[in-house]
Amino acid sequence: MTNEASYPSGSSFASWQSEVQAAVDESNSEKLLERVHAAEIAIFNRFQELANDIRPASSHHAEREALDKALETLRLIKRDRLGFPDWRKE
Repeated sequence: MTNEASYPSGSSFASWQSEVQAAVDESNSEKLLERVHAAEIAIFNRFQELANDIRPASSHHAEREALDKALETLRLIKRDRLGFPDWRKE
């Protein structure tokens, strides 16, 4: 797992990106779950905003990909740093 989330250069995804980055950077295990939850909420809220946007979904393709990648990063944090079970095991 990387130590830094990455997003397209010039990203304007600040509404949720800062929450994800805070979770990635959190070193205090007692605060980490709180940071992960805050990031998940910010991502959920952004998906809701995008769902209600009248512009075509294709206009948000890059951000949707970045949101998906951020969710995967949070899943890995929960598995690797918080000891959650790996629900993706095959």
